[in-house]
Amino acid sequence: MTMHTTAPLSSLDSGEVEKFSKLAAEWWNPKGKMGVLHKFNPVRLAWIKEQACARLGLDPLARAPLEGLRLLDIGCGGGLLCEPMARLGASVVGVDASEKNIKTARVHAAEMELAIDYRVGMAEDLAAAGEKFDIILNMEVIEHVAQPAFFVASCASMLKPGGLMFVATLNRTLKSFGLAIIGAEYVLGWLPKGTHEWERFVTPDELRGWMSENGVGVKAESGVTYHPLADEWRGSRDMGVNYMVVGQRG
Repeated sequence: MTMHTTAPLSSLDSGEVEKFSKLAAEWWNPKGKMGVLHKFNPVRLAWIKEQACARLGLDPLARAPLEGLRLLDIGCGGGLLCEPMARLGASVVGVDASEKNIKTARVHAAEMELAIDYRVGMAEDLAAAGEKFDIILNMEVIEHVAQPAFFVASCASMLKPGGLMFVATLNRTLKSFGLAIIGAEYVLGWLPKGTHEWERFVTPDELRGWMSENGVGVKAESGVTYHPLADEWRGSRDMGVNYMVVGQRG
């Protein structure tokens, strides 16, 4: 008799992990291969803080408005978001499938004297262990995982009631192919060639659907566009390329 087995679902894409492992030493170099993320960070951080305070009833003027909240940054890389979230008072868990990225993050956090719980792993590992969080950050991660719908489900299962999930990604449009692939990687050289695959980009409708199916309703959305004269990224109504959403568990 022939036995048919189904491989367990996993969000791990070993090729993507290896790609970013090779860049581990670059995470904290604002003029290096991750320089675009350093320029991108201010608009991401401002939106996360604004939305978290508004939807969780927190004081945005407080020294540590996220104090008392448990936050997960999944696919944390070298910790570019973990560290400012820790400074805002959150108890931060940073998880990445790349051991090299986690080593980089741990060293930098120690240098900054920040207590951050960094772990090598995947979303489904934490979900299986029954971990729960007030805030989950999925920033520029979903377009690199093997099973995006499963990944969203794993993350959603870890949200406490009323908890927030932030997702930032790239829309699958002709505009994003021109700007995020051809422009950013091949013309401007902002990112190493091959950083993104256009077919993996996620439309807002797809993302809303996956979140809704798992009990997380989208509460706000924002595009993010680059302004060359100011050399900065800003929030925008244009979600044709980069965009962010925040959902809340009922």
